[in-house]
Amino acid sequence: MFPSHVKVYVQNDAIVALASGTMGKLHGCVLIAGTGCIAYGFDEDGREARASGAGPILGDWGSGYGIAAQALTAVIRAHDGRGPQTMLTSSILKALGLSSPDELIGWTYADPSWARIAALVPQVVSCAEAGDEISDKILVDAAEDLAISVKAVVQRLGLCGQDGTASFPVVMVGGVLNANQKWDIRKEVSNRINRYFPGAQTIIPKVEPAVGAALLAMNFLTS
Repeated sequence: MFPSHVKVYVQNDAIVALASGTMGKLHGCVLIAGTGCIAYGFDEDGREARASGAGPILGDWGSGYGIAAQALTAVIRAHDGRGPQTMLTSSILKALGLSSPDELIGWTYADPSWARIAALVPQVVSCAEAGDEISDKILVDAAEDLAISVKAVVQRLGLCGQDGTASFPVVMVGGVLNANQKWDIRKEVSNRINRYFPGAQTIIPKVEPAVGAALLAMNFLTS
């Protein structure tokens, strides 16, 4: 496919996301939280580790899919009497143009694609901002899950140093972490990470992942 003189490097997209925040240096940890989620990191010696990123069935609960799936479950539980009432019921039904929680079953299984489910995250955030306790707990749990994923990678690689206070970058990427809401998921995750590791430095990339890929390629060619 490529001429023999062309070098090809195939990498996980999380690595490209990390490079977009560190300007091509593979050191530190990246947290991606969009439809799915993953934490991925490198130490100075090139060792790498990951946490989460195993897909919705195996528990990417801090992801957009995980947040929205728990919201849908909360609506069904409230409807059949197994759980407390929640603002999510009216909010999600309105967003989907449905008239009853019973219709959620058909809607969900007609096309259970991850992105379609994850698109309901704004309803969860809006309800949490309006004071809904169920929505708030879903987001709090998601923030904790994401922070724990970063914690697992950092500890496995020793990025925090022996005393736990060493400085290292944590690049944060993905729609779930967009800080444009009153209920700021990114801030909640960052606060939890900093409680674990005071030296963690949160970085929001100023360039697209494609630029990170280009920086990686340049570094590979010059190393």
